Amino acid sequence: MSSFLHMADSGSRALSYLLGAISIGLAGAVFATSMAPTAIAQWTLEVFGVSFVTLFSMLVFLTLFAWVRMGQFVERKDFWLEVGLHGANGVSTLALTFTLLGISLGIGTLAEQELTPETVQPIIRDLTKHFSLAFLTTVVGLPSAAVLRALLSVSHQRLNEETPS
Repeated sequence: MSSFLHMADSGSRALSYLLGAISIGLAGAVFATSMAPTAIAQWTLEVFGVSFVTLFSMLVFLTLFAWVRMGQFVERKDFWLEVGLHGANGVSTLALTFTLLGISLGIGTLAEQELTPETVQPIIRDLTKHFSLAFLTTVVGLPSAAVLRALLSVSHQRLNEETPS
């Protein structure tokens, strides 16, 4: 029972950090764009898609969960560092995978349709939509993965210095 309570506590803390980061990011986006939070959320789902947002959130949660566990169970900090680093690397892999997916979908759009003066505008619209997915997943995913890896590495080093040998 104690193990379950520790897992629930770690999960609750990781979820709190994730929701806090989302809230701060949303507040920054509202400030920068003057759009309503619902409009920003709708734009995010339109551009990135539900699958990217879901997978990205799960991987960030996994990384934050490992970071919390690393601080709670110092004797197993190396194990939780590895778990967290794999989660952070999963974020960058996901970003690059969706980049290639967006480029592939864009090229597929060109290949499937005949290019005439009448069809140029809709084809270009579809192409830019897919390329937007491609490049925005990289712009969001790679820096996020770098921040998560830095958080884990710096915290691990701090724990090593604080832990008596």
